[in-house]
Amino acid sequence: MPQKLNISENGKAWKLELEAEAMFGKNIGEKISGKEISENLEGYELKITGGTDSSGFAHKVGVEGPERKKLLLTKGWGMHQRPRREGKKKTPNTGGLRMRKTVRGQQLSEKTAQINLTVEKVGSKKLSEIFPEQNKPKENPKTEEKPQTPDTEKPTEIPKEEKQVQEKLAEEKVKEETQKTAETKEEPKSNE
Repeated sequence: MPQKLNISENGKAWKLELEAEAMFGKNIGEKISGKEISENLEGYELKITGGTDSSGFAHKVGVEGPERKKLLLTKGWGMHQRPRREGKKKTPNTGGLRMRKTVRGQQLSEKTAQINLTVEKVGSKKLSEIFPEQNKPKENPKTEEKPQTPDTEKPTEIPKEEKQVQEKLAEEKVKEETQKTAETKEEPKSNE
């Protein structure tokens, strides 16, 4: 199973997929050379800051081994506390709440799906040169104007004032026609 690496440098993340088993057995917090990952990253020094397994369970520093474990956690990493309701006013939970959460140990293994890395030391090449396909600016479809071809051209809309003028002309035309037909029916009859 390929491992996805997220290398972050100054707020920008670079993605890389790795098939090799170079990262197995490493612990979170260790520093590794970039050459262990790829020849292109020669001269880089990277620090492992975290990771997740294929099910989404995060690796936790301080938990030995690569296995999943259930820990009793309090406020802090992996815990999102909600305010406790007492009557109508809400007060923050000040203590005592602990929950059992599943985490994975700090050692990376074959079950690790994603690894987060940060750049500690920069190599000779910039990451934007190493990953040129990820360095493209995002395309904004709203700002792009597509040229219209004659087949796809929309009919031009008539301004509101012109529509009103055309409607009045049409009404007058209808009135004139009704008057003409009424006159032809009412021709005076000669007295005999």
